[in-house]
Amino acid sequence: MSVIRTVFASGLALCLLAAPALAATAGAATIKAADGKPIGTAAFREGPVGVLMRVEASGLAPGWHAIHFHEKGDCSDAAFTAAGGHINHAPAKKPHGLLNADGPDMGDLPNLYVGADGKANAEVFSTFVSMEGSGGRPALLDADGSSLVIHASADDFLTQPIGGAGARVGCAVIKAAPEAR
Repeated sequence: MSVIRTVFASGLALCLLAAPALAATAGAATIKAADGKPIGTAAFREGPVGVLMRVEASGLAPGWHAIHFHEKGDCSDAAFTAAGGHINHAPAKKPHGLLNADGPDMGDLPNLYVGADGKANAEVFSTFVSMEGSGGRPALLDADGSSLVIHASADDFLTQPIGGAGARVGCAVIKAAPEAR
């Protein structure tokens, strides 16, 4: 019995010592429409091999919408072009498309479905990025930040440069969540 207690106590001590190392970096973003009004939120949490994102939005056209990570944390213009292109850094720079044999780029994500009521709720996990650059993946919270962009149409996951996704209809600057620091 004392061997079991010793093993349990040792394991518990290791878990407690490792707890700060397991604390995940979190992020948050307010999704805005072209008129600047908030239409949703996105929350981000670092995992061991990528980032888990939860999106809640409303006021969007029903149907499928492309959603991507963009290279700059800037949603200052109505067309959201200040967000730049998809996150796609060298040396791993690849063409767009989750179904592209030579892709995907690091900003690619699955499409977001919006119901008939204009609302979307989704959780998506990306192994292509990191909150702060762990595992050699691009950091969403790098010096110029990054954005989450929602497009007017679905991504076909092949067509260059953005899968036929159309105009940018929503944009959110990704920031570290207060509890993450």
